Amino acid sequence: MRLTDLLTSDRVATRARGDGDAATFDKAKAIRALSEMLARGAGVTNADVEHVLLEREALQSTGIGDGVAIPHGALAQLESQCAALLVVPAGVDFAAIDGAAVYILFAVIGPKRATGEHLKTLARVSRLLRNKAFRDRLIAAPDSKTAYDLIETEEGDRP
Repeated sequence: MRLTDLLTSDRVATRARGDGDAATFDKAKAIRALSEMLARGAGVTNADVEHVLLEREALQSTGIGDGVAIPHGALAQLESQCAALLVVPAGVDFAAIDGAAVYILFAVIGPKRATGEHLKTLARVSRLLRNKAFRDRLIAAPDSKTAYDLIETEEGDRP
């Protein structure tokens, strides 16, 4: 399984440094943006996705450090996993474990009954985003298509 099997180019968004509301773009707005993309891809409501992501964030921030957050959750009604990517070059205060801003938010939702598959996906996202040079290229991507293409290229032919 490749991350691009779960992520489509229409579920990738980049927020340019010059976006008008960049200064007010916070964790809640980031979760809302990811929820909208995930809901579209999974065929569920924005409210359901946002609720499950916020519920998980209430346990502990999914900001794993190095400018990365991996918001995730599970919904009983889903048949398969779905992913969305939000790149925010100006950064978001996400209460990450290292206290630093988050620039890359890679969200995943999946069926409640597929815990093992979900954990494998989270590990795969973590491995992909471990590479600092790759993270820097992703943050510098001028648009969502370029960001998606970077992930596709980085994954290569890995199953």
